[in-house]
Amino acid sequence: MLPIKIAVVDDEEIVRISLVDELQDAGYQVWGFSDPQAALDFIQNEKMDIVFSDIKMPDMNGIDLLKQIKAVQPDIIVIMITAHGSVDTAVKAMKEGAYDYLTKPFEMEEIFILLDRIREIQQIKSENKRLRSHFSSKYPLSAFVGESAVMKKIFDHVETIASSSTTVLITGETGTGKELLTNIIHNYSSRSKNPLIKVSCAILSREIFESELFGHEKGAFTGADKERLGRFETADGGTLYLDDVDDIPLDLQIKLLRVLQEQEFERVGGNNTIKVDVRVIASTKADLLQMVKDGKFREDLYYRLNIFPLHIQPLRKRKEDIPLLFDTYINQFSQGKTPVVQPEVVEYMKMYNWPGNVRELKNIVERLLLLSRGKTIDVSLLPVELLHCDDTARRKTNGNASLDQIMSEMEMNFIRQALQKSNGKQVKAAENLGIPVSTLRSKMEKYGLVGKIE
Repeated sequence: MLPIKIAVVDDEEIVRISLVDELQDAGYQVWGFSDPQAALDFIQNEKMDIVFSDIKMPDMNGIDLLKQIKAVQPDIIVIMITAHGSVDTAVKAMKEGAYDYLTKPFEMEEIFILLDRIREIQQIKSENKRLRSHFSSKYPLSAFVGESAVMKKIFDHVETIASSSTTVLITGETGTGKELLTNIIHNYSSRSKNPLIKVSCAILSREIFESELFGHEKGAFTGADKERLGRFETADGGTLYLDDVDDIPLDLQIKLLRVLQEQEFERVGGNNTIKVDVRVIASTKADLLQMVKDGKFREDLYYRLNIFPLHIQPLRKRKEDIPLLFDTYINQFSQGKTPVVQPEVVEYMKMYNWPGNVRELKNIVERLLLLSRGKTIDVSLLPVELLHCDDTARRKTNGNASLDQIMSEMEMNFIRQALQKSNGKQVKAAENLGIPVSTLRSKMEKYGLVGKIE
């Protein structure tokens, strides 16, 4: 691994030189600057990983330097250095995209702990980038990603079935990505240059179902003033995706079974047999086997659809995929202006149970990007439902916690919720909690919330 490149910008010579020396002794490549403009000129021509910048400097303050650095190198990590009296300014800097801040005087141990955390995060991002590249090379324009064992198994199956015309049945809860998986199978198959036709069986009425799938002849029924091709004909040579296949009326299931077996059918009101070459992918969130037992779904059709089953696990059962999914959606929706994401955000996401699955995660990422305005995404921006899961999840995973630990976790959660409700305004949050502002700030520092919320 290449050594991390660090710039130290501080007009206070003793602080600058001592920090540069300590970091160099630890194996980092370090450059020191007393002049912010000189540092900016250097960064414009040299790829840097981390910048430590004092806030109060002559000619250009640290926040202005931060903004200009981010304009040149958006992914660079900037850590602000401040005196005790400038904490509010440091918090403002974090909202402008700074990763964290240090308060003078600081110990080098603080620096090294911070750098270790950054290194871990960068390694995770690097691995996520590698995985995204790997998946996107095979499945372009898709956010159907994961590194859990169950997802890797699905990807292996995709490579096996994509080259065939085997009927596939995809099962999974709402929002797990059944349609995305269908797109991948089609795009990765030899049929990719031909149509992928999608039918949502749940929204079709009984009256138009047969005509929608198989088409109709002119005069077949009232209002049929011209010939109409059905979805099977328009999908000829390609793939037909039947979403919510469990909603197909029972009396029409025999006709679907015939098409699957013989690749032929007649239009409504017609006598001519039409032959097609169509690969069918069906999906459902229902338990089809139970529907068969209840007499609500044909057994022969079930087994004809279930030739190659693929089940997508709900997100709550594969939480190791959350960091990669989160990173993928951040990159997909940020439009080139990737915000700084505080590590605690992903930790909260891993504690949440995601009833809406991947679709819910996607929606929350879009919301976070809007609220952060391309700068910093921190815990204060998370929706209330994610914050509420904190105490329960922690107690479930930490059953031997002491009463003091549990009370501290509850107190921290109350403070986070109060800060969120007050849009980060500490005075208002303290008022809602019924405590002095000084007490709130003390507790924010105790729980590592200082600098996260203004």
